[in-house]
Amino acid sequence: MSRCTRAILYKENLKYNIEQIRKYIKAETKICMAVKADGYGHNAVLTAKMASEVGGIDYFAVATVDEGIELRNEGIKANIILLSLSTPSEFEDLIKYNIIPLVFDKEYISLFAKAAADHFKNSGEKYPVFLAVDTGMGRIGCYSEQAGQEAKFIEDTNHLVLKGMITHFCVSDSTVEKNQEFTKKQYEDFKKAVENVKKMGIDPGICSCGASAALLNNQDMQFDMVRPGIITYGYYPDEITKEYLHSVHKEFDIKPVLSLETQVVAIRHFKKGQTISYGRTYTCPEDTDIAVLPIGYADGLLRRFSPGLEVTIKGKKYPVRGRICMDQCMVDLGKNNKDVKVFDKVVVFGPKESGALCTADDLAKIGNTISYEVLTSLSKRVKRIIQ
Repeated sequence: MSRCTRAILYKENLKYNIEQIRKYIKAETKICMAVKADGYGHNAVLTAKMASEVGGIDYFAVATVDEGIELRNEGIKANIILLSLSTPSEFEDLIKYNIIPLVFDKEYISLFAKAAADHFKNSGEKYPVFLAVDTGMGRIGCYSEQAGQEAKFIEDTNHLVLKGMITHFCVSDSTVEKNQEFTKKQYEDFKKAVENVKKMGIDPGICSCGASAALLNNQDMQFDMVRPGIITYGYYPDEITKEYLHSVHKEFDIKPVLSLETQVVAIRHFKKGQTISYGRTYTCPEDTDIAVLPIGYADGLLRRFSPGLEVTIKGKKYPVRGRICMDQCMVDLGKNNKDVKVFDKVVVFGPKESGALCTADDLAKIGNTISYEVLTSLSKRVKRIIQ
């Protein structure tokens, strides 16, 4: 028996999104699908398996070694890139499970080269790495003028081989002109880094700079591989919305992959003046019926979504009243509502196919955040089910 609070994954919607991405980019451009943060809250293993079955994905991207190991243990054979740095204690597992790391300074490269040498016992086998370049994100990576020397250092270790180069844009999801200009500057800086590596007589490998936003808004910045994340799951990256793209004569359509649903477990009658939930923040202005739902902030339904959140029951919206609790929340049905009954399905957000009238974007606006946080906040106790 499964708990009624669950997340449904629509495989056909994921397939549709991947197909849209493939149509939007050049035929020769590779796709690295981000499945970090448990597949943006969708479940990394399930999304990676679905994507593998659908096809068109060349790489998967994770943020921790454990995330990569989980994919390998579940039979994912595709290339996996680690987008964050690991520590020396993780190097052996990283190599054992064939996860490609990012490197960028001599100390880190030296330590990883030693781990590779120890693993292969000086057999001459070389382990692939990507050189990270910091073009303005201010996170990890060498600067473009250092890229040639860092690439040479990688090659000179005799235990590593440069598989590719990567950078990350920090404001490509903005429509503000100065931010778009900064993205162009980052792109040009990355091009210089790639040229500096080539000048050293080294093949830079697979070069990648564009995640979801740049993929959509800067089609000339594809290089050899794009790294879609949020658009794979059916949401647009911040200000690069469907409407904005249309306004600049670009068309790109995607569908949300996940729906969050639960059931009504009780309906209670409240009198005018009665209060609801912790802090007594909501007082009933009139007699009404209140539905109790077994979902709360421990499931990822953030406390700050109330007031404002409306759930869908049988094609109608109903507002959450009072503070969302750890495991439950309460919804106002109105007085003598004959349409809603105990154990009726409730959809918090999702695609049209789920019957939802809200999306993760709608919740994000209520919580003053972005769809990424809404999705990745879903906890492990919310079972993900493929439909």
